[in-house]
Amino acid sequence: MNHTLDELLFHMRAIAGGDGRQWAAGFAKSIIKQSGRRNWRPTHKQEGVMRRLVAELFANTADDLEVIEDG
Repeated sequence: MNHTLDELLFHMRAIAGGDGRQWAAGFAKSIIKQSGRRNWRPTHKQEGVMRRLVAELFANTADDLEVIEDG
């Protein structure tokens, strides 16, 4: 899935909330803080990490889902 920058920043808040991964939470908090700056854009490397973390967030969520009804 190809998320926009606004979508990535939205999901950074969930990652910053923490799921046991200190580094990821710290990175997300840093990105959220930096994004408040006027005309801020993530570096190519930061954007890549953001995309990976958001992809992992959705991959982990899909494993936790339980089907209630089939059909």
